[in-house]
Amino acid sequence: MTESSNESDDARKLNDSDQSLESGNTDNEQLSTDPVVNTTDIEPEQTVPSYKRNPAKTDKPAKIKKIVLALVALIVLGFIAYGLYKSNQHSEPKVVTLQGQMQMQQTSIGAKVPGRIAQILVKEGEAVTIGQQLIEMDSPEINAKINQARAGKQMAQSQLDKAENGARPQEIAQAKAAWQANKAASDLAENTYQRVNRLYEEGLMARQKRDEAYAQYQATQDQTEAARLQYDLAKEGARSEDKSAATAQVAQVDAKLEEALVAKEEANLRSPIAGIVDNVIVSAGEVIGQGVPLLTLVNTDEQWVVLNVTETHLNQFAIGQRFMGTIPALSSPEKPYTKQFTVYATSTLSDFATWRPTNNDDGFDVRTFEIKARPTSPDRRIRSGMSVVVRLNSTPVNQTQE
Repeated sequence: MTESSNESDDARKLNDSDQSLESGNTDNEQLSTDPVVNTTDIEPEQTVPSYKRNPAKTDKPAKIKKIVLALVALIVLGFIAYGLYKSNQHSEPKVVTLQGQMQMQQTSIGAKVPGRIAQILVKEGEAVTIGQQLIEMDSPEINAKINQARAGKQMAQSQLDKAENGARPQEIAQAKAAWQANKAASDLAENTYQRVNRLYEEGLMARQKRDEAYAQYQATQDQTEAARLQYDLAKEGARSEDKSAATAQVAQVDAKLEEALVAKEEANLRSPIAGIVDNVIVSAGEVIGQGVPLLTLVNTDEQWVVLNVTETHLNQFAIGQRFMGTIPALSSPEKPYTKQFTVYATSTLSDFATWRPTNNDDGFDVRTFEIKARPTSPDRRIRSGMSVVVRLNSTPVNQTQE
């Protein structure tokens, strides 16, 4: 209580001093304007200490109040503007930008047979057609195999001709003459045996002589039969089995010859597709092995774009659906280059997760799927690796209706 009373007394003293200071200032002003008066006639007053009052101190609380009110007004206006912005954001669809990459069919041309490159007939950037010769190769081993196969074919063919045509007429006549000579000898031996046998029966010839005549007769009979069979074989020709064997041997040699000719043809590489020569890897004079890539062809008609799309936007890329894409590499500041694409493939399995929640309340993983789409009309100016920008409206999954 004592402290509070002292503080109030001090405050009253300060107020009184301020009032006396103000009254003193007004009196001094009046004295300065009045005529000069003899100071001896004026009674001396008690001297009061002069305090100068700073008028800025009295205005400071008002200024602070105005500043606070202005800040409050700005905060309120900021909240209102933020609310309007969020409402417009919810009312207008959000645009999502996807970046894809163009790809083309690339074919690596390799050697099927080893050899030395004799000549390269195309250059990088040159357009080629199907069946056009690209590289000419020199392979002496293939030429040797071709000559060997041709010689084998001639030998097998002669054996087949012999089997099909049979013996020559001279051989047939010779076989017939041998048969007839043996038949005549057999008839003579038969007659001799009969005479000796009659003499033996009459007792005029020994038994030994009769047996020798009989053995000679039997021998000539066997020789005659063998000559006859040889004559029949010469007339009939080769057996069917021999003919089949000769035919198979000719076919085998033909296959070897065809294999050698195909190897020679494959040595002279030809283009399997129509496109543009992208890269020539080898040079003339190099020796290459089997299966080594020699050059790369690009089919400019086979073009497609690859996009990685999250599952939240996958419903906008169904198979057969079309969308527009911009190719910056072919665009100008005045006119962007746009193409229409048609989706033809969607990956069955997801590639990766683009966002993973930290707890169960945040939602689920957002998976990414690969989308492939072809342009409606291919453009030869498009190159593999060019970027394609696709802009689409973001539609939440929970708002889509079937």
